[in-house]
Amino acid sequence: MKVGLFIPCYIDQFYPKVAIATLKLLEKVGCDVDYPLQQTCCGQPMANSGYEHLTGGCNDNFVSNFAGYDYIVSPSGSCTLHIKHHLHGTNETAATEIRSRIYELTEFLTDVLKISSLEATFPYKVGLHQSCHGQRGLHLAQMSELVAPPYSKPVQLLNLVKDLELIQLDRRDECCGFGGTFCVTEEAVSAKMGKDRVADHLRHGVHYITGVDVSCLMHLEGILKRANSNVQVKHIAEILTATI
Repeated sequence: MKVGLFIPCYIDQFYPKVAIATLKLLEKVGCDVDYPLQQTCCGQPMANSGYEHLTGGCNDNFVSNFAGYDYIVSPSGSCTLHIKHHLHGTNETAATEIRSRIYELTEFLTDVLKISSLEATFPYKVGLHQSCHGQRGLHLAQMSELVAPPYSKPVQLLNLVKDLELIQLDRRDECCGFGGTFCVTEEAVSAKMGKDRVADHLRHGVHYITGVDVSCLMHLEGILKRANSNVQVKHIAEILTATI
């Protein structure tokens, strides 16, 4: 299958290792991966700030870059959700096809490829942050407030990693407070929510915090660094490709 790799702009600029790990992981499980060089921002920051009517250029650029692939895969739940729900374009037929073919990385591995084994080793205690867009928007994991059977696609994959100890948190699906532009407009509330989220991980003695959204992990990483904590963050793609 031909996969178009969609790397959000903040990953490209600040966390390129996540993009590289995603590429390596997809190739490792047998995908023919292409990276369109003209891709840029998907338009989510503008849309979230109330300016979706100004995202036409982003939309058309996305369509021109990713039309024709069997699947589009991204290591970002929030950007994937934006494209899946909000992508339109001058070529609306192509945009509609893209909305039905785009997947966040963990849902692609579990739902499309149905991965049941991985050659990965990560001998550390890991806490999973289940980001809101992925959990409540893409349904990557069950919401704890529902009376329904639990599941988590990221957990399903992390359980395949040798020597990894996945820590059970007190509040496993609580928001970290990042919220995109929310962390700018409501920085005090955002910071307090992030500190509460970090505290849950620290209480359980984790070595690493992981998740499917580097945006949330970036927020948590900033809080950890300001507290001079030794706990680190890693995107799930980096752990699923680890051979420590």
